[in-house]
Amino acid sequence: MGITKWHGLAILVTAGITGAIWYHHPFSPARDQEHTASPEEGSVLKTDLHETSLMLPWRRDVLVLTPWLAPIVWEGTFSRDILNAQYMQKNLVTGVVTFAVEKYVQFIEGFMRSANKYFLAGHQVNFYLFTDNPEKISHLQMAPENHLFVIPVQNHSGWQDISTSRMDIISTYIHSQFQYEVDYLYSIDIHVQLLAHIGVEIIDALVGTISSWQFTPHHENKAYGTHPESQAAIPEGEWDFYYTASFYGGSVSEVYKLTRACFKGVMEDRENGIEARWRDESHLNKYLLHHKPTRLLSPEYYWDAELSSPSIIQVKRMGSVHKDS
Repeated sequence: MGITKWHGLAILVTAGITGAIWYHHPFSPARDQEHTASPEEGSVLKTDLHETSLMLPWRRDVLVLTPWLAPIVWEGTFSRDILNAQYMQKNLVTGVVTFAVEKYVQFIEGFMRSANKYFLAGHQVNFYLFTDNPEKISHLQMAPENHLFVIPVQNHSGWQDISTSRMDIISTYIHSQFQYEVDYLYSIDIHVQLLAHIGVEIIDALVGTISSWQFTPHHENKAYGTHPESQAAIPEGEWDFYYTASFYGGSVSEVYKLTRACFKGVMEDRENGIEARWRDESHLNKYLLHHKPTRLLSPEYYWDAELSSPSIIQVKRMGSVHKDS
């Protein structure tokens, strides 16, 4: 059971749409509309489904469409030139949130240098770096269109604590700050490096990245094994994709709703003396099971360094860095 269970469906669907213009991108003049309501009111970004780009037809070796008709982005399934032109017309700003606490400070320079080079290159990006050691951050040369904001965060007793509280931190700052500064927001782990360009093909209302562990024989046990009474528990047979918490995002309103819901689940578990096996990632997957992503990124967009990659991975755009390196 896994991603291949829909391979046959994908072939039928893609055969019917080969050469068609269908790959939706919700680029909209959102910021002036977005600020008419708070994230709680849920009226942040309006999706403009009339804006499209060409779906290239030659990837037949992978699933490119979910059963709920959301695109899965792989190398060879989009035209970046078309998407860049659409994106530039909208004057959009995208934000990136990342956390560097305690020993994770060592990953800041590698992450920031690679993200500055490869993440939405040529487009305006605000990087929000939360750290308990802001004084240790050396000067980083940023591209003219990029801005780095260093935000002090409380020193927690261990990475588990920051892992479970970062959803709360993100939603709090969306409400107080980010909703006024960016149109889309993505959360990326600090202990990664970008290896190739990640462009506006990732932009959509709610975006999840398929975990590279879904391509391993025992991913089902690793992914969904959690306390049956946890708010993150998913009954056997009900899941579809497993998403990594290392890279997810979307419109500000959708990320606000996601992070609020996940943190609520974490706190309910904590009150009952329960901790989900993979902490915030488990809660992320429960949320995305019931709130389907409008766009999925293939494991090309985050590949775990522990795994050898299959032939369908044509390019690794982002990869984990060993934490003990």
